[in-house]
Amino acid sequence: MSQFPDALWLNVSPSLQVFDRPLLKALSRHLTVGQWEYSQTQDEAMSIEIALELLDDYLSIGDRPIHLLGHGTGGLLGLLYARRHPEKVHSLTLLSVGVYPAVDWQVYYYNQLQCLPYSRSAILTRTVHEIFGCQSPTIVQQIRRRFDRALSQSLSLHTLYQQGQLFPGGVPVPLLVCGSQNDVIIEPSLLQGWQPWFKDGDRLWQCPEGGYFFHYFYPQPVGEQITQFWDERVAATPVGGSNPRLIAKVG
Repeated sequence: MSQFPDALWLNVSPSLQVFDRPLLKALSRHLTVGQWEYSQTQDEAMSIEIALELLDDYLSIGDRPIHLLGHGTGGLLGLLYARRHPEKVHSLTLLSVGVYPAVDWQVYYYNQLQCLPYSRSAILTRTVHEIFGCQSPTIVQQIRRRFDRALSQSLSLHTLYQQGQLFPGGVPVPLLVCGSQNDVIIEPSLLQGWQPWFKDGDRLWQCPEGGYFFHYFYPQPVGEQITQFWDERVAATPVGGSNPRLIAKVG
């Protein structure tokens, strides 16, 4: 029997993967969920094309199309892959990815860094407060360190000197877009902007709260929306799952 997973979570920011775990645990009760990780080093050229090629190398060993999921830039990677290889993708779920899919928390951070007369550390602390709301100083410091590592380890289209852009567009596979109504990064208008690009059966769902990492704070309702989409829109057949398994790690 094939060990290839039914769904694959795309992570391109290892230091932030802690925020994905509650949702992966919820989803793994429904289907077998694998994790694909990409880690960027300072000695490597930052290229989303390299990540797409490595992802295709992995998915080419599968025996059937797969459900792809991702948050932020992980979702962006899934979107670009599904456009390029729709025959290998059963469905695509995007979390905190707006109609301009290159927009992410790093764009927000770099915009503040350019406009405000504060240090990198102060801007990161401010960004954490904006994204996570009121937290204890200890929690803020822990998250800020994760964000600091993410700036050097994460795949991104953005730097201090240049911000990448991608134009809106649809995808030929079934699509679920999820976001939060109180997200300061992917505002509701960026989510609603997907509507003209939807096909029959595509869906948009907004969590009332939770901000940019809404799937961390509300994994159960987010998981229910995703599994319902799998069942109703793409006729996924549930199979027993346990904990999410690390299927492939790159970099």
